[in-house]
Amino acid sequence: MQRLVQLALDLFDPPPASAGATAPVAPPATPRSGPKVPVPRQRRAGDATENIADAVPAAPLVPTAPVADPPAARTPAMHTPGVPLPSLLSPAEFRHPQANREVLLGDAVVGYALTRARRRTIGFTVGADGLAVRAPSWVTLSAVDAALREKCDWILRKLGEARERQQRMEGGRIVWAHGAVLPYLGEPLTVVLDPSHGFTGKGGALVSAAPSSAQQVPGSAAPEGAAPAEARSLHIGLPHSASPAQIRDAVQAWLMRDARRHFTARLDHFAPLLGVRWASLRLSSAQTRWGSAKADGSIRLNWRLLHYRPAIIDYVVAHELAHLRVMDHSPRFWDTVATVVPDYAQLRGHLREEPAPLW
Repeated sequence: MQRLVQLALDLFDPPPASAGATAPVAPPATPRSGPKVPVPRQRRAGDATENIADAVPAAPLVPTAPVADPPAARTPAMHTPGVPLPSLLSPAEFRHPQANREVLLGDAVVGYALTRARRRTIGFTVGADGLAVRAPSWVTLSAVDAALREKCDWILRKLGEARERQQRMEGGRIVWAHGAVLPYLGEPLTVVLDPSHGFTGKGGALVSAAPSSAQQVPGSAAPEGAAPAEARSLHIGLPHSASPAQIRDAVQAWLMRDARRHFTARLDHFAPLLGVRWASLRLSSAQTRWGSAKADGSIRLNWRLLHYRPAIIDYVVAHELAHLRVMDHSPRFWDTVATVVPDYAQLRGHLREEPAPLW
């Protein structure tokens, strides 16, 4: 009797499945299409990113108003923990136009021009083009790179300074037109196109309301503390329709004539003081060299020096004349320069730090 009652109870209220028993369960209905929900998975060793999302089908959703994605889902991470920040940024790059080798110095990639030379040491120079290296033929490439890494701080500082200097030069590039402004003896000079040629002189004429002391005594430096010169203009006999190239060439021709006059006066001034005689003067258009001198007394000076104030021009003139006594840059040479230009070191620094304008 009791067994019949138990059977009846089981029919209306079946007991729960015992542990370990399995019951067939119908799989959930999977929609034919639906959104993919990213499920984060913890980072494993070797993963390149912090979290990886697995796309799995989602259960059918009840239509609701669209919800904006959270910021983390829209914006990529700016920095992944555990990865050095410099590796995520583009490194600085300095490359010489004739670069034939490159090396990583600090966080910067430096492409340098390597040449082999008959010398005993490795030498580097940093100029407007970048880093140039001269090394003996027997020195290995790895040894050259090791020497550059040893001077890493100095090289990167000089490359940075050279780049800043070039940027300043680009910012000061002369735009050749009526009203163009360029430095002349350290002061601004305005170009005026004068088609009527209402001036005396060949090609152009310097016009100033009140000549500065440097003009009152041709080629002489303005005295310390003197008032700045008033605005000056260079009148060029060209029509207003002249092309930039025509204006540039006319201004250059005038400057070169004036440079020869100015340099000649200063050579005649310093030569007796140094006890030397100069024989000839030639004008140079070099981009990186201001002057040179030969033992026969021939002097070469860059006409672009006319952009600088007279004291700096005097330093370069005295420098080249001093080479007629000492043909090197030994302490004896600099002592010779100091006899006529005591502050040559300061003037030399200004010449290096103040780039001439680009034409």
